[in-house]
Formats: sequence, C-alpha cells, structure tokens
Amino acid sequence: MSPESPEPEVGAPPPESEAEKLPEGTLISHLVELRARLLKSAAAILLLFVGLVPFAERIFTAVATPLMDQLPEGATMIATQVASPFLTPFKMTLFVALFLAMPVVLYQLWQFVAPGLYRNEKRFAIPLLLSSIVLFYAGASFAYYVVFPLMFGFFAAAAPEGVTMMTDISSYLDFVLTLFFAFGIAFEVPIATVMLVSSGLVSIKTLGKARAYVFLGAFVAGMFLTPPDAISQTLLAVPVYLLYESGIVLCRILGAERAKPQEESSAS
Repeated sequence: MSPESPEPEVGAPPPESEAEKLPEGTLISHLVELRARLLKSAAAILLLFVGLVPFAERIFTAVATPLMDQLPEGATMIATQVASPFLTPFKMTLFVALFLAMPVVLYQLWQFVAPGLYRNEKRFAIPLLLSSIVLFYAGASFAYYVVFPLMFGFFAAAAPEGVTMMTDISSYLDFVLTLFFAFGIAFEVPIATVMLVSSGLVSIKTLGKARAYVFLGAFVAGMFLTPPDAISQTLLAVPVYLLYESGIVLCRILGAERAKPQEESSAS
C-alpha cells in the first residue's frame, strides 16, 4: 500500500506541474506582442527624430516654402507665442520622422496581424500593405506640390486691399499637418475598396450603384477636412472620387484573376 501524499498547506502555491502556463493566443500574450511592436515603432520614430534634429530649421523652411512663395514681398511669418520659434521646428521634425517611419510602423502592424491570417490572405495582404504605403506618400506629396501652392495662392490673392497676410507659425504647423494626413488617408480609398470587396461586405455591383453618394460624400468630407474654400475642397474631393473609381476597376481585375483558376478546374 503506497503512502498517502501530503496535503498542500493552505495558501501555498500549487506545484510547478500544476501551475497555469500562459497559452499561445491568449489576450495577455497578444497584448505583450502588441507592446513589443509599439516599442519598436516608437524606437524607429525616435531614432529618425534624433537624426533629423540638426536639420530642424531646414525642414521647417522646406515645409513653409509653399506659403512663403505666395506672400507679398517683404511679408514674413510671425510667432504670437514666446516659445513658438523654438518649439515649432522641432514639432515639424517629429512629424517628418513619423512620416518617414511609416513603413516601419506598418511593417510592425503587419507582423502583429500576420500570424492570424491564412496563407492565401498573406499573399493578398502584402501587396495591399506596400500599396497603402505608396498611396499615403502619394497623397501627402499631392498636398505639398499641388494643393498648397494653389490654395495659398488663392488665399493671398483674395486678401482685401490694405491687408497683409502674415501667418502664425504654430497655426501653419497645425494647418499643414491636418492636410498632410487628410490627403494621405484619402488616397487609401482604393485599398479600402479592395478590402471591402475581398471580405464580402460589399459587391462590385453595389459599389457601382453608390457612385453618386460617394461623389457627394467626397465633397462633404472635403468640407470638414480642408479650409472653408471651394478650391481646397475640390482638390480633395475629386481625387477621392477618382481613386474610388480606380478601386472598383482594381476589384474587377483581381476578381477576374481569382475566377480564372476556378474556370480552368471546372473545364478540366
């Protein structure tokens, strides 16, 4: 007869073999993974920011050029707060660091999401990830090279006689950051369209019927995301609608490509 095993003391921790282990896929493990990805993204932004700090004044000058070129001769930007001349270039540099680190941030996001995807979804997601990066940069570039010169030229020409246009640098920073992100996100419309169709939430036929609503919605979005003038609103709404149409075309191309293997297998 085997001796009886001693009963565990009250309040004592369970034996190591009976201790709970953190299984893969639990909420805590996902949060730990997310924290690691966020730290890596923040480290990339911080490293870029430190490397760009010596060029802070040049960066601000480059971003301010579209407005400075439209100001009357002798007019300059102003600072209405004591610390603005010192802080504003550094804030702009931080934004540029975030802008340049976007591929790293999106890659870390992809690494967090990828384990939960099927193999065919991964093949489909990688081109979407690369396309989203390119489109975001394209939207910000469109804002800088096309929207800013036209918009600031309109504002300068519309100024009443005897009024000199002198913009506060902090207000200008908030203004351009809003437009950079607005156009960067707006240019992601084709990606959103493809994802909606591929997930089965909507069909290409439904997207085609919604053209009129999207056209109107693009102008409504432009009204909220841009200054209250017709030029900047139109410069956002028209590209958004054209990108929506390109998204529909892309969905048809991808849909036709996915249908080919099925047709070949059924024919054989």
